[in-house]
Amino acid sequence: MSAGHRMKLSSFEAVQRKYKAIFLDSFGVIKNAHGIIEGVVESVKHMRSLDKEIIILTNDSSRSPKELAANFHRLGLELVDEEDIISSGMMARAFLRNKIKKGTIVYVGTPGSSFYVQGLGRPTVPINDLDIDQIEEVSALVFLDDEGFEWQTHINKCVNLLRLKSIPVIVANTDNTYPVSTREVNIATGAIARMVEKISKKKFIYFGKPDSQMFIYAYERLSKKIRVERNEILMVGDTLRTDIMGGNKFGMSTALVLSGNTSETQMRTYIKSTGIIPNYICPSIAID
Repeated sequence: MSAGHRMKLSSFEAVQRKYKAIFLDSFGVIKNAHGIIEGVVESVKHMRSLDKEIIILTNDSSRSPKELAANFHRLGLELVDEEDIISSGMMARAFLRNKIKKGTIVYVGTPGSSFYVQGLGRPTVPINDLDIDQIEEVSALVFLDDEGFEWQTHINKCVNLLRLKSIPVIVANTDNTYPVSTREVNIATGAIARMVEKISKKKFIYFGKPDSQMFIYAYERLSKKIRVERNEILMVGDTLRTDIMGGNKFGMSTALVLSGNTSETQMRTYIKSTGIIPNYICPSIAID
């Protein structure tokens, strides 16, 4: 199929019928800052009625999977449970558990995001409470969320911590932006971490799409429920460099939706400039 043909808009309802399982990004596909995107609740109900397996793959590490599911329920999307959600924070948490055996973990983010560093048997401190003159026991810095701290004061503290001590830095969200509407985006954790990485001249460890680890984890979880090949899964996302590239690399079909980070006016330019080509482009996951 040519790239030109792939730039034609497809009906998501028709596309999803070809697959046993659907992997959905969260922000820009299911919801934005204003709530659940129009038509999504009905679409999820429809996919469930067709016995489609649904897994949400999100780079959102602002809350635990349990709290993310509870938030979906509050917003009216009740057919998604904690077991249906895989976050990049889960991958970062596994790394911390296996690699950081001692010392204090300093995190950047909200109290809700601290779920991913709590319960590991190590003390944890939010960056706003860190005393830069008492960092002897600090063993790792973790970027979790774009909120919960003062930009200038606490980002400066991160930079100075890394100037004074050589420690691993873990980033639980690779995203540079996330959509708040069809016209606006906010700066995400990944962009903040990359700024500090460039200033500090350190090499950070990133978790989240497009890294294959999340896709492997999701595929293994899915394979425990049904027999499925990679080409029988559709990855749906709103961003070429994370959702679509990750799905393409893992050998799944991919659908770019235009309800989040990528608009219809941008998609052709982005696809041509990046060379990242989805199998399908759909206005959203809403039923037509």
